[in-house]
Amino acid sequence: MTTERRIAYFSMEIALSEELPTYAGGLGVLAGDTIRSAADLRVPMVAVTLLHRKGYFDQRLDADGWQSEQPAEWSPERHLVEQPPRVSVEIEARTVQLRAWRYEVAGVGQFVVPVYLLDTDIAENGEWDRKLTDTLYGGDDHYRLCQEVVLGMGGVRMLQALGYAKLQRYHMNEGHSSLLALELLDEHVAAAGRTQSNRDDVIAVHDKCVFTTHTPVPAGHDRFSQEMAERVLGSALNSHDQDIYSHDGRLNMTYLALNLSHYVNGVAKKHGEVSRHMFAKYQIDSITNGVHAATWTTRPFQQLFDQHIPGWREDNFNLRYALSIPHNEILETHGRAKKALVEYVNRETNAGFNEDVLTLGFARRAATYKRPGLLLEDAERLLELSRKHALQLVFAGKAHPRDQTGKKLIQHVFQQAKQLRPSVNLVFLPNYDMRLGLLITSGVDVWLNTPQPPLEASGTSGMKAALNGVPSLSVLDGWWIEGCIEGVTGWGIGERQRDERPHECAENDACSLYGKLEDVVLPLFCRDRDGFAEVMRHAIALNGSFFNTQRMMQQYVLKAYFP
Repeated sequence: MTTERRIAYFSMEIALSEELPTYAGGLGVLAGDTIRSAADLRVPMVAVTLLHRKGYFDQRLDADGWQSEQPAEWSPERHLVEQPPRVSVEIEARTVQLRAWRYEVAGVGQFVVPVYLLDTDIAENGEWDRKLTDTLYGGDDHYRLCQEVVLGMGGVRMLQALGYAKLQRYHMNEGHSSLLALELLDEHVAAAGRTQSNRDDVIAVHDKCVFTTHTPVPAGHDRFSQEMAERVLGSALNSHDQDIYSHDGRLNMTYLALNLSHYVNGVAKKHGEVSRHMFAKYQIDSITNGVHAATWTTRPFQQLFDQHIPGWREDNFNLRYALSIPHNEILETHGRAKKALVEYVNRETNAGFNEDVLTLGFARRAATYKRPGLLLEDAERLLELSRKHALQLVFAGKAHPRDQTGKKLIQHVFQQAKQLRPSVNLVFLPNYDMRLGLLITSGVDVWLNTPQPPLEASGTSGMKAALNGVPSLSVLDGWWIEGCIEGVTGWGIGERQRDERPHECAENDACSLYGKLEDVVLPLFCRDRDGFAEVMRHAIALNGSFFNTQRMMQQYVLKAYFP
């Protein structure tokens, strides 16, 4: 029953299924995996997001690797059920009507977590307002702030209209939904018959809210000018002390969430430490991200685990028993996953990939700090490596439509690919999404990740790879600081403690990367398949069994929801 739900989970993007383009990348996939594990564990949760009729975007790459975008339109009527209630929010003194569509996420025991997708495309609204929930991360700051009013304030009102009267916790997945806290504050003020919030109201809301921050990059925190905030929100700000929502004279969604949450966490141990330095006045814990094991394990490995580890879906920690699976079965199962990837690459690109060649995978959002070109930094060194051992490289990832630097990073990979052929076979696969993500993370032999420390909050792609027996070769940042046991679960790039400037850091990391490939990874793969299979087995048993959203959700329940 709706009245039994006690936790409301808010996220600007949620990856619900391959068919619904309602997510851009890691944040949305994490949100979807969180909800799937909540359903598996029967956590009394309900979730809220926006509909995004035009999705994020379909990525088109021309012959030179320049990205263009097309709307990823889809039909809500085919996948969702429209709900009867209507609620409204005030935006720039206009009344904007909202409706909600319901999607049900069923767990392994058929417990359901309902997800409500808010939609302003209804006849009662003006033309501009009807498009407010169309595009994920689209438009300018003004469009974004109006979307966040719909998500945060509209989401709280919609849940009430739908009958969720006993909610005890509101979990903000990143700061996009922080206005929900302001809405809850307004409710307390109105219930007390006052016009101005006081300390008791703040404490009451503080006890209800949970905030997860996902980025140590300043640009990742939503901030809006005071003038725009007052214009869009109007009287909604007048009832509250400006210190609650303002920082450096701007409406700051991160500080709003920090000020009104009883529990705040980063998404890896290192990220928690970095966040405590960024926001020194606040108590910030850490809960390391995970991935939903059943979703991100490819069919061949699902079948292998069903045979050797029955019950792994219900209790992911059972994956530690992968240590008993024979090497030859691990290698044969991975071979089936790799065959699927190679066939896809050859069908889509005519690249002539070979199933026997060591294949490295790199698939992330194209952003400067993720350094997608680090492996390609020294083309001569890479060519020299390929003369000793054959190499294949698979790249994928989208740049934000307004991120010209990110688009140039993709183009640079294309240019380097031309320079390296035919000695090194490199492909860039467009439209990185859940389907392609599973194909790549399960089909490559080694997962590569090269962020500039300490800017990787967590990262989850390597966790998906680990579930499929694919070890990581990654910079020691984010989750990999916790997951890397050198030579056992994979291999680290660079040092754990560093003092270098970014340019020196890139040079040293590139040198470390080439050295690990030449001296360790390639010889092990080519000359000692049992040794390589042992690393694969430990990636599953040690990393797959721990870095999952089942463990993560249990930590949220104990630390944040019902401490």
